[in-house]
Amino acid sequence: MALFKRNSQIDDDLGFSTQPLSGNQRLINADGTSNVKRIGLPFFRASDTYTWLISMKWRRFLLIILIAYLFVNTIFASLYLAIGTEYLRGAEGTLLKDRFFDAFFFSAQTISTVGYGHISPNGFLTSCLAAFESMLGLLAFALATGLLYGRFSRPTAKILYSKNMVIAPYKEIKGLMFRLANYRNNQLIEIEVQMVLTYNELVDDKTIRRFYPMALERSKISLLTLSWTVVHPIDEHSPLHNKTEKDLADAELEILVLVKAFDDTFSQTVHTRTSYKDEAILHNSKFSSIFSKDEDGQMTLDLSKIGDTYPIG
Repeated sequence: MALFKRNSQIDDDLGFSTQPLSGNQRLINADGTSNVKRIGLPFFRASDTYTWLISMKWRRFLLIILIAYLFVNTIFASLYLAIGTEYLRGAEGTLLKDRFFDAFFFSAQTISTVGYGHISPNGFLTSCLAAFESMLGLLAFALATGLLYGRFSRPTAKILYSKNMVIAPYKEIKGLMFRLANYRNNQLIEIEVQMVLTYNELVDDKTIRRFYPMALERSKISLLTLSWTVVHPIDEHSPLHNKTEKDLADAELEILVLVKAFDDTFSQTVHTRTSYKDEAILHNSKFSSIFSKDEDGQMTLDLSKIGDTYPIG
């Protein structure tokens, strides 16, 4: 039996197929990533390395760079130690620990091509190894610089979404609403929003996943300078018409939000997305105002309150 009203619109599964969800899982995580576990792939995929490094979080990227730097220097320090620190002019360590650190810091100076300090190579084999390390260092730092530039120059959208959706009075009916704003100081123009409702439905004793495009009061604006409250009118054509909180929970409802905009800084189109589960939909609530004026009468926008709500009677 269908829990939600169907219409003549063609279902759009967004590439997620009709497999049902269970255990309160998401199709799209709150940060916009797909909640799909991929298996059957090799552990290391050279073709995916650049994508992996360019898209990971900054903390993890910098940690990988640091670990790689320490690992490579440790390898070369071990090689210098195997050749013998007596071939490193200026190395004064006598204990194994001291000789290792002499070799390690000599390696750090060599791979970064900053020039030698009080330690320099002395001998053919040590000089050959130092020359090879210098060449490797040039390539490695060029690669790291390219990755840093790629991460900084990659056009992305940083949109703040309200933590919850609300169902609040809208004109003579009710509307499903969420709020968004541009986190950065750049200009986003020609912003478009799509909302897709997805839920489990029992068809011929088989549970499948349905996708339903949701009509919006306004799906496009010209310029996002303040905040935008996106509204889906809950009228007789809405799949949420006359649905209770229990109905939404039983269907394991999820609402996917996809945003597209033109970034005036990069002159490129950027995309961002998020999703809301049924428990993130607050009934009979409204968003708090995030606008005020300072002592000079200038309009201010408090982005820290973008998700603030209050109940209504």
